[in-house]
Amino acid sequence: MKTSTFFAPVALALGLLSAGAVQAQKTVELNLGHVLTLESHYHAAAASFAKEVEERSKGTMKVNVFPAGQLGGEVKMIQAVRTGTQDLVITGGGPIENTVKEFSVYSFPYLYNSLEQANDSMQGPIGKEMLELMGKYNLLGLGFIAPIERNIFTNGKRITKASDMKGLKIRVIQGQGFVKTYEALGAQPTPMAYAELYTALQNGAVDAAENSPDVFVQDKFIEVSKTYTMAKVMYMPALILMSPARYKSLTEEQQKVIQEATAAAVDAAFDHYKKGYAESMRIIKDKGIEIIEPDLDSFHATKEGVHKSLLESMPQTKAWYDKIVAETASK
Repeated sequence: MKTSTFFAPVALALGLLSAGAVQAQKTVELNLGHVLTLESHYHAAAASFAKEVEERSKGTMKVNVFPAGQLGGEVKMIQAVRTGTQDLVITGGGPIENTVKEFSVYSFPYLYNSLEQANDSMQGPIGKEMLELMGKYNLLGLGFIAPIERNIFTNGKRITKASDMKGLKIRVIQGQGFVKTYEALGAQPTPMAYAELYTALQNGAVDAAENSPDVFVQDKFIEVSKTYTMAKVMYMPALILMSPARYKSLTEEQQKVIQEATAAAVDAAFDHYKKGYAESMRIIKDKGIEIIEPDLDSFHATKEGVHKSLLESMPQTKAWYDKIVAETASK
């Protein structure tokens, strides 16, 4: 009897330890959504992130990737991440403007001179500060991926100079900076759901839209467009956001895995974007779409007035605008 009473608590303790071990080994699953195709640099970032998380955690963490808007549009997913009902989202900067008003600075036309200059800025001190700002809005900014060069495509009208923008009914991202920028250029910006754009171009509900060459090809807008104008109006940031509550629920070791996986995803996305850009330009040309090299001086000539107008209507961008202008002027 004494032997039995001695082993009973030991067995109980071993059972509890075993249960704890099983619990500790339970796989942590995270859900990540984005709105673009499997060929996009968003998905390249997502796939790299998922792979790195699984490998670096030795299989104890898993990221489920939901592309092509399976979890909803970008605005919806951003809000879901804020409330903690979604773990991660890869999104463009435009939809973030609705929540993080300071982010509208990235919608200013001709803020950067090149893709490389924009990327350097976003990966540098200013970009880091902007990511830290996200916490104020209950978002965790993990990192910027490749900036996106925004050009103009139309279902007929040729855009060869800035004055050709007057009266152009153009679909833009649902962000205040985008709307105000195209208003200032004389166009009629028309925010609409991305899923509606193909049909809208097809039936003439809008005259034009704006996006990067790779997205223009991947999302089939090449089928309903006749011109692609290299206006290079802006370099929209794209970034990986995470739910702060979900991040805080992870151990320090798991948080380190997330940070390291983000760094790898950023590199993968930028390389993918540059390759996709070059290949898409070749496809656009081969498909007979007119590639227009506009009078960029005429667009740049509008910059000062447009920036002044945007700063007056969005004063929360002023401090960030000054930082970016000072940084780009010094390089």
